[in-house]
Amino acid sequence: MEQEKPEKTSEAPLEKVFGRIISPFEEFIHKETTSGILLMICAIAALIMANTALQHSYEHVLHLPLSFAIGDWVLEKTLHHWINDGLMALFFFVVGLEIKREILVGELADIRQASLPIMAAIGGMVVPAGFYVAINLGEPSISGWGIPMATDIAFAVGAMVLLGKRVPKTLLTFLVALAIVDDLGGVLVIALFYTEQIHFNFLGMAAFLFLVLVGCNLAGIRNPAVYLVFGLLLWLAMLKSGVHATLAGVLTALTIPARSKYEPLQFSRKVRALLDRFDASHKPGRGILRNAEQHSILQTLENGVHLVETPLQRLERGMHLPVAFLIIPIFALANAGIPLELSSLGEVFSHPVTAGVMAGLIAGKFIGISLFSWLAIKSGISRLPQGVRFSQIGGVALLAGIGFTMSIFIAELAFSQEPQQLLLAKTGILFASLIAGVGGYIWLRLVSR
Repeated sequence: MEQEKPEKTSEAPLEKVFGRIISPFEEFIHKETTSGILLMICAIAALIMANTALQHSYEHVLHLPLSFAIGDWVLEKTLHHWINDGLMALFFFVVGLEIKREILVGELADIRQASLPIMAAIGGMVVPAGFYVAINLGEPSISGWGIPMATDIAFAVGAMVLLGKRVPKTLLTFLVALAIVDDLGGVLVIALFYTEQIHFNFLGMAAFLFLVLVGCNLAGIRNPAVYLVFGLLLWLAMLKSGVHATLAGVLTALTIPARSKYEPLQFSRKVRALLDRFDASHKPGRGILRNAEQHSILQTLENGVHLVETPLQRLERGMHLPVAFLIIPIFALANAGIPLELSSLGEVFSHPVTAGVMAGLIAGKFIGISLFSWLAIKSGISRLPQGVRFSQIGGVALLAGIGFTMSIFIAELAFSQEPQQLLLAKTGILFASLIAGVGGYIWLRLVSR
């Protein structure tokens, strides 16, 4: 039998946890930066596997069939499809949470403040699509027009963070807001234009389940498990409806409650009273394990923290880590494996698909974001963020050309039945993202001295 020993306490862990208070935005940026580095490592690993003797094994693993069965009901897809249709639904769930938060209390809550990133994002979607259409007009590959519209927030933020204090924090905030509006545009494009066949019975079931989720919100249900169960059923209905299943993640996120159970002052009073009881119940020489009353008070404090924090905030913080550090890197491993033949790169770059994607992500993003931002400022609709010069907007416009994750996702939808076109599109995305990232970093470094 294990004998209890007097517990030793240390101030160091507490100092580490409570010594520095960071804002949710700072935590978000830190995670996105780390995610961008991990994403780059996984993309490089996928490229190595696709261009070495590991290619056959790499493709074999991606095409392994995986199935779930309950009685006679069977759902079977390849590993690649489970990643793109299943895991990516969680990515879109986090995107939906970010969009909702930004609209409620973030950069998009104040229309005057939000007008510049909104206008910039519109330009960064319309002009790149126009470049692609102009190059692919009359070609069957014109269906890929949505590919250069996207911005990869993790890579773009990671590139800007490398500049440190050379760039003002307000410029970083502008980039994040722009990328989130961009994500919203990407979601709408997927829903409206990349749906092949609609089965209205399943679509009706999906609409019913969405209304159930809205009802849960209005009824004040805060338990995330309830939304998880109905969100999973919504995903299944969307999967069978023909509308891309990942959109279930966004729809579920929009129904997550954004209200606190406690008012801040009410919470503060309760916490102070509990802390007084915590101090009064202290027994010298006894740690928490041997002090039942202190442990009960701690449990009550934890429950109270969950009630004062909104489910929206708690889920966004809790889900951001696995999505950024696990799901997106897995997506990169499964989709960035592009066979490259250096001898034929000239022919590849001259193909309308590759040329359209690269022109859209590099020239289209730069011109679209810069032009629409300039028009918004000159017309008086918007103003530059504090401490930001317009020359720095040009650097952001280049960084926004890093379209990696969402661009590859849309390419998978646009050319799902055309593997050669898909390969060309991915090659364009890879090289354009590299040029845009390096170019944007150098631009901002030069103009931000």
